[in-house]
Amino acid sequence: MYLVLFDCDGTLVDSQAMIVAAMEHGFRDSGLAPPPRARILSIVGLSLPVAVARLADGEPLDRQSAIVASYSKAFQRLRADPVEREPLFPGTREALERLAARADVVLGVATGKSRRGLDAVLARHGLAPLFVTLQTADDAPSKPDPTMVRRALVETGAEAGRTIVVGDTTFDMEMARAAGVRGLGVGWGYHPVERLAAAGAGRIVEGFAEVPGAVGALLGWHEEETPA
Repeated sequence: MYLVLFDCDGTLVDSQAMIVAAMEHGFRDSGLAPPPRARILSIVGLSLPVAVARLADGEPLDRQSAIVASYSKAFQRLRADPVEREPLFPGTREALERLAARADVVLGVATGKSRRGLDAVLARHGLAPLFVTLQTADDAPSKPDPTMVRRALVETGAEAGRTIVVGDTTFDMEMARAAGVRGLGVGWGYHPVERLAAAGAGRIVEGFAEVPGAVGALLGWHEEETPA
């Protein structure tokens, strides 16, 4: 059995508009000037308290906690807006369904989102049935700590040598490396491809249509093979 673990923000869905808006609100609500957009996007993938600690380095813990709380409230308000603010990247659904159709493959998610946030995204897009393991910031330390991958291995019974993390940030690639699994970088997310390569990505793809083939190449199967 093969296990394919996907990051969420910047990999499955384009949530940058919501993340930036909520973070700007969190800082302003706490009496601080918001960081530049590029700086905010650079911490996507980390668990929220860790991300805020990096962005508000030097600020007292109570102010950092206030930013976290304000961000969370703002994000929930934005998610309730009927306008689609976390769209799937092109080709996401088709690639996931192609992988899930293989009898020898199981899919999972490893994300810095909360479980509530992840559940909302998967429900909105009807993707929940495709995933057998969901690892979130509620149950594990922030990436690049390997705990989320290790928990997914235990839950699914998969072996590290037959597991891959698909993500858009160096945190994903570093988590994969720390867990002893392979990493596949995607070029449409929040970290430059050069950084993904330096962080240990075994391969980098530029479109979701390339993901099934790249996963198969890195894990040792070919997409045209008949599913086991």
